[in-house]
Amino acid sequence: MSRVYISIGSNIERYRHVTAALDALEAWFGELVISPVYESESVGFEGSDFLNLVVGIDTDLAVGELSRRFKQLEADNGRMRSAPKFSPRTLDLDILTFDQIAGIVDGVELPRAEILSNAFVLLPLADIAGDELHPVCRQSYHQLWHSYERDQKLWPVDFNWQGRKISRSVG
Repeated sequence: MSRVYISIGSNIERYRHVTAALDALEAWFGELVISPVYESESVGFEGSDFLNLVVGIDTDLAVGELSRRFKQLEADNGRMRSAPKFSPRTLDLDILTFDQIAGIVDGVELPRAEILSNAFVLLPLADIAGDELHPVCRQSYHQLWHSYERDQKLWPVDFNWQGRKISRSVG
């Protein structure tokens, strides 16, 4: 079994699509480790705010098969691959880490570079895997978050899934 961390994001019908992603991941992999859900401003384009979170799963699937499943789930939720890279999206799932593998595997960059550059990826990852080490820089996600210096705004939001509150807003 491999431990995999996945980022989930949406800025179109956000609650519906994040819920659909969580439902599919649980159906495929069983128990999920789920970070708080954060709202963040769009990065790289003008658009509605995103909901973002990170989920941990355990799987026997290979990286390529996992990536194909995620692309199909995105398509099933209306994701248009022909859209520009920086544009609104119904659902975005990215493999962040796959155990401690580093490199390109089945066309997937591991670990994903966004871990170090985007607060909406690093903070939720630090929330659920804070003591784990980044496969390349060998610092914990807590250490990486505490030394993060970019000005990206994000804030926790209320989010219920399957009748339980998995995230709470502050304030």
